[in-house]
Amino acid sequence: MAPVTFSESADLDPSVPPSGPGCVECTETDGWWVHLRRCAACGHIGCCDTSPSQHASAHARDTGHPIIRSYEPGEVWFYSFATEETGRGPELAPPLAHPEDQTAPGPAERVPENWRDLIHT
Repeated sequence: MAPVTFSESADLDPSVPPSGPGCVECTETDGWWVHLRRCAACGHIGCCDTSPSQHASAHARDTGHPIIRSYEPGEVWFYSFATEETGRGPELAPPLAHPEDQTAPGPAERVPENWRDLIHT
């Protein structure tokens, strides 16, 4: 089976920049994340489903924006919550990842020592 290729649509707008360097909701609530995901429709940055709060998938459910792209340095994959498919897509507006000096999990000053006990597997 060939990998899925996501293309520009109502669910994917390559011109929209990301909302910032970290998960919007975690940043507002002093939360923390394991990895970051970027909404391909509106640029919202949310935390992954391994993270305690799972804001990226909540954003997809709440907005109907099903396609995300990894917001981790060096990762270029897209994922659709609607079809549960992973694949490639167009180049999105920069930046393509959080700053390389930002830790994962992060932000470093908020990650508890027992973070591995608090994640979803």
